[in-house]
Amino acid sequence: MAQFFSLHPDSPQPRLIRQAAAIIRDGGVTVFPTDSAYALGGRLGDADLLDRIRQLRGVDERHHFTLLCRDLSEIGTFAKVDNAQYRLLKATTPGPYTFILEGTRELPRRLLHPKRKTIGLRVPEHAVVAALLAELGEPILSSTLLLPGEELPLTDAREIRDRLEKKVDLVIEAGVCRPEATTVIDLSSGAPELVRAGRGALDPFGL
Repeated sequence: MAQFFSLHPDSPQPRLIRQAAAIIRDGGVTVFPTDSAYALGGRLGDADLLDRIRQLRGVDERHHFTLLCRDLSEIGTFAKVDNAQYRLLKATTPGPYTFILEGTRELPRRLLHPKRKTIGLRVPEHAVVAALLAELGEPILSSTLLLPGEELPLTDAREIRDRLEKKVDLVIEAGVCRPEATTVIDLSSGAPELVRAGRGALDPFGL
């Protein structure tokens, strides 16, 4: 049975953040709010976590997972970023964007796209995620909470708990999220390419 934490969306309770981080460190699959939709996530280095999220999402090894990072310096540890890419990232983070970038050797190969060796990265603008990332001291491996056969992500934490209570370890509620995923921009080949239109505006990328 999944645990259920109700956190303040702007000033999350430190005690509950510490407990949530402990569940993530122990390999728990966690549902949490972001500045777009709710997301599934967990510990970066946990191999079993990948399989559990793939089963929940109904995706294969070609699915791009996303690393939620605290800031741009953390992105630079896990992805190769040139000056032009850095300027775009600086202008649009934190925010509801996911960027596809070439991964570095810091990342386990199983996290990368099997052919392109890329990874999704983003810096979300949400107090609960920021507090979790600060407590963990490392990125969270994540994927949008979009279940197989459904067109929109789930937005209500109590409905999520009812539907996934035997499949995840923790559901964090902090108000209703938007039914929109992030805008996904591929920067791995140089010029920005739109992969998915979502909540983030396209103007900063000339798209």
